Amino acid sequence: MITFELIVVFIVILFILFSLYKELLGATFTFVIAVVTLGFFGILTPREILSGFANEQLAVIILLLLLGEIIRQTGVVETLFDRIFKSARSYRGFLSRMTIIISVFSAFLNNTPLVAVMMPYVNNWCKRNNISPSKFLMPLSYAAILGGCATLIGTSTNLIVNGMVIDQQIFPEMESLNIFEFAYVGVPMIVIGFFYLLFFGEKLLPNKLDLIEKFSTSTREYLVEAEIRKDSKLIGKTIEEANLRNLKGLFLVEIIRKSFKISSVKPNVILQKDDLLIFAGDTETIVEMINSDIGLRLPSVGMLYKKKQTEVVEIVISQNSSMINKTVKEIRFRAKYDAAVIAVHRNGERISGKIGDIIIKPGDVLLLFTGADFISRSNHTQDFYFISKVKDFKKIEAYKVWTLLGGTVLTILLAALNIVSLFMGLVVLLMVVIAMKIANPKELYKAVDYNLVMIIALALALGTAMMKSGAAELIADLIITTFLPLGRIGLLFGIYFITAILAAYITNKAAVAIIFPISLTMAANLDLNPIPFVLVVSFAAAANFITPHGYQTNLMVYGPGGYSFKDFFRVGAPLTLIYMVVTVFILNLIYF
Repeated sequence: MITFELIVVFIVILFILFSLYKELLGATFTFVIAVVTLGFFGILTPREILSGFANEQLAVIILLLLLGEIIRQTGVVETLFDRIFKSARSYRGFLSRMTIIISVFSAFLNNTPLVAVMMPYVNNWCKRNNISPSKFLMPLSYAAILGGCATLIGTSTNLIVNGMVIDQQIFPEMESLNIFEFAYVGVPMIVIGFFYLLFFGEKLLPNKLDLIEKFSTSTREYLVEAEIRKDSKLIGKTIEEANLRNLKGLFLVEIIRKSFKISSVKPNVILQKDDLLIFAGDTETIVEMINSDIGLRLPSVGMLYKKKQTEVVEIVISQNSSMINKTVKEIRFRAKYDAAVIAVHRNGERISGKIGDIIIKPGDVLLLFTGADFISRSNHTQDFYFISKVKDFKKIEAYKVWTLLGGTVLTILLAALNIVSLFMGLVVLLMVVIAMKIANPKELYKAVDYNLVMIIALALALGTAMMKSGAAELIADLIITTFLPLGRIGLLFGIYFITAILAAYITNKAAVAIIFPISLTMAANLDLNPIPFVLVVSFAAAANFITPHGYQTNLMVYGPGGYSFKDFFRVGAPLTLIYMVVTVFILNLIYF
């Protein structure tokens, strides 16, 4: 029976799908509007809307983010990487180590900082061995995803699903998923994914030779602006006489003179005072330009020139950055981060005009000229990730590091054996870490991704609305009618396929929020074991390989690797199909 509540819920779901696919409002605000609408029409009560914020799994996600940040600050991961990757000599040797190590670490730590830490190692090794980073960066992201799917705490997607399991009322006897419940599928897929990347990755991945020096001293084409100084020797000379067309690593794109632009720069154009020259160039040449005597200066740097401690670093804009759709000038890098944007690179797109007028997009790579306060001001930002290794981590006594790592392992083991809950174990561990002054409690709050917290809590409320209104049951019956002729395996394939497509294009959090209640309702209607119907949603949403925007680590490597959407689909689609077959086969074997 079609009711008013059912119509409202379907309209809200369509709004979420459309908004996220078109990137109209951002994921957080989209979910806020959706859930507030459901509350306004009485489909959700205030208690139901807010109940997600009291969910234990949401608290576990926050605690894991805090713990991951503390481990990152100790520098222990980088020290380990130094020892592991220093002796790698061949393509497959480096790829093997990278895939195994990142997969194992990602099973227990937040994979986003792991990928950020690993990227400079890829850069340095590729430069030494004359191999394009495009052969490694996508496998790096995929290894992080494969590892994250192997445990309950490996990815926030698995924890969200577990939170929904605890909240649901269809199967009141269902308890929280075990920390290693995902390993039955996750561990075999780490092995299969390893061999897939090792033997097929080299053939399928693009070989972009111009990316060999991609990061801190790269040949990546940046847009950089330089101004002719008042005392410059270039004033009155033609472009040809000034040798500006023959600068190594720089190409003169256009000249901005007062109120007009010279886009087609001919050799006989005469240079004037205050001309703004727009170059396309690589980082090494741009860095040399900062203190050069050729009569050009980088206007965005300003007073940073006079600071005693400065660095040039590369960053990549994150998917959920607050900088997106703002101009460089509006972001006010110098006031906020003690840094100036001196160059911008956008993957596969030629940009022009003044640096300050460029509108930032996710995946943009920025070259920054930084002062001494940059590290402290940007240490906990969620707006961007480092590509170049630009800072040293604070040194911590060895016994504190071992206490932190040993405590982490002990907490996971106690939770796996159901001796102590993961939540209580993490709380106690964080209290010990703070008491030993390994972390500063006044700065820990910066490590929390509050957008993620909001999305998860509101996604739980959306799931409740779908069950209450009957929307989940209606869609479940439709899917059952379509796929039941193929048997239980057909149902699992159907759920996996729909979830994977949604996750690839509207984020995995939204896919879980929409498909979980449907999948669980299907299990109830058919009187089947609900566990495989829960796990198949989690694996399909988390194992996201086919688009750069489907998972945060994919977006991190998208620009620096010079990849296209087609590259992700070519490499990720076969891996997604393999993951789907393995998931359905193992779940059917174990639970039916």
